[in-house]
Amino acid sequence: MAKTKTKSTIKVPTNFYPPVVAVLGHVDHGKTSLLDAIRKTNLVQKEHGGITQAIGASKIEIVHEGIKRQITFIDTPGHEAFAKMRGRGTQAADIGLLVISAVDDVMPQTKESIVLLTESKIPIIVVLTKSDLPNKNTEKIKQQLLKEGILLEGLGGDVPIIEVSAKMNTNIKELLELILLVFEMKGDNSSLSENGEFNAIVIESKLDQKAGPRATIVIKNGTITVGDEISIDNQKGRVRTIIDDKSTHLKRATVGDAVEILGFEKVPKVGSIVYKHSDIALKKISPDMPIISPVAKYEPSLETKENVVSIVLCADTLGSLEAIINGLPKEVNVVLQKTGEVSPADVLLAKSIGAIVIGFNTKARSEVTKLCSVEKVLFKNYNIIYELINEINDVVAGKQLKVAEEIFGTAKVLASFPFEKTKVLGISVQEGRVARGDKVRLIRQSADGDEIIGESRITSMRVGKNPVSKVEKGHEAGITLSPFLDFTIGDVLVCHG
Repeated sequence: MAKTKTKSTIKVPTNFYPPVVAVLGHVDHGKTSLLDAIRKTNLVQKEHGGITQAIGASKIEIVHEGIKRQITFIDTPGHEAFAKMRGRGTQAADIGLLVISAVDDVMPQTKESIVLLTESKIPIIVVLTKSDLPNKNTEKIKQQLLKEGILLEGLGGDVPIIEVSAKMNTNIKELLELILLVFEMKGDNSSLSENGEFNAIVIESKLDQKAGPRATIVIKNGTITVGDEISIDNQKGRVRTIIDDKSTHLKRATVGDAVEILGFEKVPKVGSIVYKHSDIALKKISPDMPIISPVAKYEPSLETKENVVSIVLCADTLGSLEAIINGLPKEVNVVLQKTGEVSPADVLLAKSIGAIVIGFNTKARSEVTKLCSVEKVLFKNYNIIYELINEINDVVAGKQLKVAEEIFGTAKVLASFPFEKTKVLGISVQEGRVARGDKVRLIRQSADGDEIIGESRITSMRVGKNPVSKVEKGHEAGITLSPFLDFTIGDVLVCHG
């Protein structure tokens, strides 16, 4: 039996940069569970959150051949409307993980991912999830992959394939070892340098109402530090803040890091390349790192037209905006598109032209929802893109949009109690009422703005030991949620219809 390595035998390299790995796959094929399992293997595991934090990327550490190594993961959405976002993931990545459920088939979104990975010319690793299930059909999937042009190892090709189980933690560490092996075999990493000319690619961006433009970047070469002048899309900026996936403020970041940057004059386009201003005269855009700029399908118009549905669209990020715009039918006129929360001005604009206000993963304050009610402006907030697009398609087809979201009440999380295999949230109702069966949105408040953690439903409610169905403003209760959300003390629950 091999001896267990102690901390004194683990070498910390100075020139081993982390591979950047894009995770692609169908929406139901276990991508999130896989990333959570990887997080549990991380040497610096944290109790809160999953591997994909607010910036949409995360770095983990493992010991590989006695050396402490790092891997940066970019999580890319699986739904077909996010094809362009998945494409950006492969641009920024050194390796692509093609995630497929071992109990399913090669789905349309999987085929899209194969095209994106193939065109990007980066190495591919096929990861079969849910391999612990008795009805898995590995051989069928291998044959389907061959038909799609993926030449697997053992079947005449060189694309590695590995079966994993996030539930049983099977082959998770082996997958991480395989990623590092493939990266080393890639053989074109010797030119990477912390001291080289800086360039990075924007994988996500948004406008923060308090902090201004924010962008998540993946650094492809060089180093960036707080105070550096940067150039992007013919605009200049100065790095004010560098934040990693654990919300830690850094002084510098280097090759392979995925970090959030503050200091841009305007919200940069997703897919843009960031340079240091001092290098801009010496550096031309590399053909290996193409810029993809979001292009709206429609020219916004404030004029109302017959047989056209007008909407005011507010989303969490530019990437979400682009994906939604490209998924909407041609009969939709987007009169305003922006990142950030819905404002009273947005409602009044919609009122003036008879438009619908649509939010995606964003916040509307209570005064905004009240204004919508007074002005009789229809407002809907979504957190799943295909639900948004499907309902807008129904409107275009002449069907009435489902009832607008109604806020029943808000509550603050004051405590956490273990209960069987879950946790109970101790809450205090701040506004309205909270009831069993309510849909809830969990919001985390910080100095940088509000973050939507997720959506769930209240499955049980007690006051003391007594089950109750409803609790009014000013009272406290204990509730459980299904599905479970990773809450913290101080979070806010918004109950809505």
